[in-house]
Amino acid sequence: MRRTSIAIAMALLSVSLGGCAALGLGDTPGDATADQAAAGESWIRVEEGRATPSPTPSRGKSPSPSADPTLSAPAPDPSCTRLWPRTDPVLIPVVVTAGAGSLKVEWPRQYDSGYRVTAVPQALVYGKQPEPVWQTVAAGTGCTVTATITGLTPGAAYIVWLDAPDTGYERDGTRHLYSGRSGVVYPS
Repeated sequence: MRRTSIAIAMALLSVSLGGCAALGLGDTPGDATADQAAAGESWIRVEEGRATPSPTPSRGKSPSPSADPTLSAPAPDPSCTRLWPRTDPVLIPVVVTAGAGSLKVEWPRQYDSGYRVTAVPQALVYGKQPEPVWQTVAAGTGCTVTATITGLTPGAAYIVWLDAPDTGYERDGTRHLYSGRSGVVYPS
């Protein structure tokens, strides 16, 4: 029994000092190069750098002219001649003209929809924000729909929002344009 415990202690001592290699279960220091050769090149690649050459202008090529940016969008009705300012593709273009305590808002008629328009004050308000007062506007029959928002504070900053909830859908199921907004405007 004593000999068995000594043999077990020696086996444990050799494993703890030499690792699995002592039992022939792992790599020995001499086998590292053989394993690397079998596995291929090292995954770390170090190459000496080279200076990047300075750019040189190409000769014989003249700069090609770029297309002029489109500054306006056509009205949805081809018979309309008014051009509208280019906006984000998902927004209805809105033109706002400041008046005395009022804002005149114009936009192209879209899909015979009714509209709602409001001027949202940009002054900071602590706590709950006031609900915007929406003005309902009928679609009309012309190319342009116009509304005037009155009762505004002269010199105060506003952003005009336009909502067209009944514009319908494209054939693929996406919504037609149904909203628009202005930049910051100041009634005089």
